[in-house]
Amino acid sequence: MQKIVAMTQARNVLGKPLEICCTSPMTGFYRDGACKTGAGDFGAHVICAQVTEEFLAFTKSRGNDLSTPVPMYNFPGLKSGDRWCLCASRWKEALDAGVAPPVILSATHASALEYVSLDELKQHALDLS
Repeated sequence: MQKIVAMTQARNVLGKPLEICCTSPMTGFYRDGACKTGAGDFGAHVICAQVTEEFLAFTKSRGNDLSTPVPMYNFPGLKSGDRWCLCASRWKEALDAGVAPPVILSATHASALEYVSLDELKQHALDLS
């Protein structure tokens, strides 16, 4: 007898299928363009954000320089306006500091709601109509 395995579709914070965050630069814990997460993703890279100069300076001051290229990891460095899958805890830290970058709800993984509220995300959403 053949075993049937159900495929699970990653969901966004709105309960719909998770959309791609960005493929140029290629983002996501799995570097597939989506803010998916899994057992090895200890940073929970689940919030799709459009980074700003203020956020890049903030995260650099906290020891995570996202603006400097790192060729050995094929990382081009981010600039204001780039989209990137951020660690949920860092986005929350930036929110508390008043420098949270805008988010794309359709590309933000549902597990982000373990760190921040939907209302907080909606207040910074680029894709609310």
